[in-house]
Amino acid sequence: MIEFDHVTRTYGPKTAVADVSLAIPRGELFALLGPNGAGKTTTIRMLVGLLRPSRGTVRVSGFDMVKDPRNAHLHIGYVPDEPCLYDKLTGREFLWFIADMFGLPRHLATQRIATEIDHFELSEFADDLAESYSLGMKQRLVFAASLLHDPDVLVLDEPMVGLDPRSVRIVKDLLRARTQEGMTVFMSTHTLAMAEEMADRVGIMVRGQLRFLGTVSELREQMALETTSLEQLYLELTSPRSQKAP
Repeated sequence: MIEFDHVTRTYGPKTAVADVSLAIPRGELFALLGPNGAGKTTTIRMLVGLLRPSRGTVRVSGFDMVKDPRNAHLHIGYVPDEPCLYDKLTGREFLWFIADMFGLPRHLATQRIATEIDHFELSEFADDLAESYSLGMKQRLVFAASLLHDPDVLVLDEPMVGLDPRSVRIVKDLLRARTQEGMTVFMSTHTLAMAEEMADRVGIMVRGQLRFLGTVSELREQMALETTSLEQLYLELTSPRSQKAP
């Protein structure tokens, strides 16, 4: 469902992402981890079409994100790290705007808007202007909008920012249900506990390179540590001492 084929992104002399190859199949929840400046945001922006690779190819559901962006975008839902709404639209109006952007027929849009408002418990404030929303309310609305067109792939950049514990539980339950139905989820996060709990596989990026790709159990084997938490494994792999290793 998601393919990075020898993808590199440079900014002048600086290489932000270096020769990344990665395939994420249908129904997998994949978590991308790494310190600030590791290249995670650049990777996500290439995945959703906000940046073009300097070299290599990004495909979503078989569609090249550069050569066929329209069809690729029809298969993606995206939740950025900072929710972007129109302050003078209500939550419901924003969802209608997104439904129109994806060309959903009116009867289907009506059904899906009602469904996502219910899923994310938005009914209490769906008809209030977005300018009155808290950060958590905005994030829940963006989640609802990302799922209206029933995408094959959901891309999440720090998805739990601003969410209260109940909202976090709603999102976790939704991700479990959607992946079981076949949706592929690509999640960038600093919340290691969530990655350990939710992800089928993790990738750890350091200085633009994937230093590890696999399950947490495989990471323990690679680090020759049996009972260590993902947090300890991550800190070990991304430490300055480890980064200098050949």
